[in-house]
Amino acid sequence: MLTIYGVYRSRASRNLWLAGELGVGFKHVPVIQDYRKSAAADPSWLSTRSAEFMRINPNGHIPSIDDDGVILHESLAINLYLAKKHGGPLAPKDVREDGEMAMWALWAATEVEGRALNAMYLRLGSPTVAKDEKAAAAAYAQLKAPFAVLDAALARTGFLVGGRFTVADLNTAEICRYAQAAPELFEAAPNVKKWIAACQSRPAFKAMWAKRDAEPA
Repeated sequence: MLTIYGVYRSRASRNLWLAGELGVGFKHVPVIQDYRKSAAADPSWLSTRSAEFMRINPNGHIPSIDDDGVILHESLAINLYLAKKHGGPLAPKDVREDGEMAMWALWAATEVEGRALNAMYLRLGSPTVAKDEKAAAAAYAQLKAPFAVLDAALARTGFLVGGRFTVADLNTAEICRYAQAAPELFEAAPNVKKWIAACQSRPAFKAMWAKRDAEPA
């Protein structure tokens, strides 16, 4: 049986959303970031630095999975694996689509994620980053070029690979979500705005998000 380690308010949201899309059963083991231990809803929750979880992932990060003995880390790689294992429309239909899905996962991680997280924390504030609107605006400006690339790709069929919603869209949408604190980015990229709204209107996303909202912030 598939076991997913991580809380909904983490990158585990990507894997929990995909499991819902695939309709696969799984066991959920809440593991909270060590710096958020005080936010644990249940004292039985593990932390990322607990000895029990470190035996699963010695890196001390979430998410991780144990899929009948296949232990994997890194949320985007986990999703690519699960999609290919279970097949269907979310999975690549051939080696070309497989390559394109890997490309978009790496593109989102390298071109968008770090910048979007930094900008989000600067605009909204966090336990470790003070609000700084001027710095946030500068950080969001760095996302204009990647968003233009994404907008052009989506202009063709509305999705990233194969003209249909796939794991590539799910992975990329979850990373672009961090930029939603800057609606001006999406206004300047109408195809991205329409696409992320479509992704987030899916029942599996809504189910995941409801559980995320139920967790302590």
